[in-house]
Order: sequence, then structure tokens, then C-alpha cells
Amino acid sequence: MQSDVEILGPLERRLNVTVLQEKIESEVESRLKRLARTAKIHGFRSGKVPLKIVSQQYGPKVRQEVMGEVLHRSFGEVVLEQKLRVAGYPRFEAKEVTENTPQFEFSATFEVYPDVILGDLKSISIEQTAMQVSPADVDKAIEIMRKQRTQYDAVERPVMIGDRINIDYHGIIDGEEFDGGRANNFFLVLGEGQFLKDFEEPMLGMSTEQRKTFEVTFPVDYHNKEIAGKTATFEVKLNGVEKSRLPELNAEFAKLLGIADGDTEKMYGEVRANLEREVSKRIKTRVKEKVMQALLDTIPIETPRVLVALELDRLMQSARNDLKKRGMKIKDVPLSPDLFQEQALRRVNLGLIMAELVKTYDLHAKPEQVRALVEDFAQSYENPGEMVKWHYSSKERLNEAESAVLEDNVVAWVLQKAKVVEKVVTFDELMGKS
Repeated sequence: MQSDVEILGPLERRLNVTVLQEKIESEVESRLKRLARTAKIHGFRSGKVPLKIVSQQYGPKVRQEVMGEVLHRSFGEVVLEQKLRVAGYPRFEAKEVTENTPQFEFSATFEVYPDVILGDLKSISIEQTAMQVSPADVDKAIEIMRKQRTQYDAVERPVMIGDRINIDYHGIIDGEEFDGGRANNFFLVLGEGQFLKDFEEPMLGMSTEQRKTFEVTFPVDYHNKEIAGKTATFEVKLNGVEKSRLPELNAEFAKLLGIADGDTEKMYGEVRANLEREVSKRIKTRVKEKVMQALLDTIPIETPRVLVALELDRLMQSARNDLKKRGMKIKDVPLSPDLFQEQALRRVNLGLIMAELVKTYDLHAKPEQVRALVEDFAQSYENPGEMVKWHYSSKERLNEAESAVLEDNVVAWVLQKAKVVEKVVTFDELMGKS
């Protein structure tokens, strides 16, 4: 066998291989002889078919099989011999041959993995978010949970901000009804911004059974483009008024939050623990994003096109599966590869950089790290032990946990090498609230 490798570009290579035809013919003949022992052809007893007849019947198919195997085996041998790191799948092209051709020639065009030069990461500056959960944060979270469990009592008085009202409404634009402009027995809490301010304000001070007509001009950037910028005339009838009532901070409320014995101190402790878990998760996500971006910005890399194409296919298939789960028809939502191109490129580059870091600095996920991650994740569930078992019962779920630990190891290693700048934020800033 003879071979040579051509350099077609920074990562693209073409391997040309020549194999003596006699080796192929020898293997073809050997297989046809074995086939003749069991071949069933009309007019001959099993095992008594002449080799010439077997060759006429099965020869072309067997030759194609042998040539395919020789092609892949020869390629694999050259790759091992020359220590080529093949990325993705090669594209094979074989020259047309006949039985009399002295040699079998083929080429394989492929890309190789790039060399990842890590360099000195001390120049990287990473912003590390810092935040401590305060008693005020816990109180605020509990207040939100109280509001989520608001109860309403019917009252006989004019409407006030915060009341839940039941209304019938009918709107017209230029004398015609429009989509979404009519409803009966509709519940609305005034002041929560469910409707436009110009629609809610006229109902303040109304009494049960009262009717009122007023105009509302929709903003030019209103989500319903058909009525954006237009003025509608609404007729509203008030059917009833209910005053809001928050649950008291007592044992009953604690039980609503899952504290079986109603201990309010336990309730505060549980809420604080949940907030701290969420804070830790958000901070971890933030710093991971900044580390990954810093690696991309500081480590130049030549990206194999074939790997980007494979990742693009995976992302598009994942998007299709997600649409199916939501009950949507794929044909109704055309997916363009351009939507995923940047994400695919980023994921491939990060994968290559992280693989080099893991290999060079032995940052592989250790079993005890995976166990700790799974157990920490399980703490937010009612039965942590069952959740841990559920994770370990699936190789796919365990692989996801191992990947997460591997990322954590890379982040921790980079933070040790880089310049870390701490930035203290409030709870609301961390959660993206204004």
C-alpha cells in the first residue's frame, strides 16, 4: 500500500492511497469460495454450485464490499501511522477499476483538529459577582409568596386600586368590532398592568352594575399590529368588586409553603436556603458565561467546518423536537440554518478549547464531584434520595452531570489563573429585576 497526504488548507487534507489489485482479487476469490459452500442457485444442489456461476451471480456485490472495506481499513491504517487527528467524517472518492486494473486508487478528503494554543491566561480579567442574601431579601420573597396566594372578598363600595373586578366589555374601532375587543365576566386586578393604563383608570370609582363608555388609544408599538396606533371606544359594565386579602404570616401559611408542622422559623429558614441556592446558581452561571467568553476572546482557533456543520444539524434537530413537544407543526415554522450558525460556531470552539484544557491540565470530572453535584441539585426536590437514584439510573443523565462538573473544573482553573474583579450586586440586580 502506498499513500501520501496533500495539504489543501489550514485544516483540510486529502489522503491518496494506492492498494495492489491482487490483494483485492485474492480477498474476493476467498469470499466467493466460502459463499459457494452455501449458495442456493436454481438448477444446482446447495454447495455444488460451480465457482464461475457464483462469481457471475455475486461477484460484483462481493467486490464492492471488499473494496469498501479496503478503503476504510487503509484509511484507518494511514491515519494511525501518521497520527492524523481527523475531525468529522472523510469524503471518499475511488477511481473506477476493472478486474485487470493493477492497482486500486482512492482519495479521502477530510479536516483535522486544529492546534489549540492556550498561552498565558493571566491577562484575562474576569468579573466575579458577589451577593449575600439579607433578612430583607427573605422578607421580600415571603411577601411575594403571600401575594401569589391572595384571596378576594366581595365588597359593596366603589372600585379602588388593587381590587379584583368582574366586567363585561365591548370595544369598537371606526364602528366595527375588532379581535379581542369583547369579553363577558372577565376578572381583572386593577393596578397590575394586565391591561393598558388608559383602560383601567376609567373604572376607578365605578360601582357594581354601573356602565361607562370611554376611549382608549393603543400605542403605535402595540403587539396587535392591526389596532396599533388606533383609538377604540369601549363600553364597560361592572358586575362585581372584590377586595384583596393577603394570608397572615402564621402556621397555616407555613403549611401552605410545605412546612408540615407549621413552624414559621422553619419557614424563614427554608425560604432563605432556597434563595441562597438560587443566588449561588445565578452567580455560578454568570461567572461561567464570562469565563467562556474570555476563553473565546483570548484563544484564537481555526474551526473545522465539518464540526460546525454537525453541530448545526444537532441544534436544528433539537429545535424541531422542541416545536413538536409544543404541538407545533415544523412546516409552519421554517427553520433557517442562519439562525443557529453563530451558536454552532461558538459551541464547537468552546468544545475544542475546553477539551485541550481538560487534557493538558487533567481537569476531568471525578466520581465524587459528580455525586456532590447530583446531590446538591436534588436538594430542591421533595424527595432528594429518589432524585439522586433517578439521575444514576440513566447514563445520559449522568453524562450531563459529568459535563457540568467538567465545565465547573475548567471555570475554577481559569479563575485561579486569571485576574478576578469582584462586583457586589443586590438580589434584584442578580435576578434581573429593575
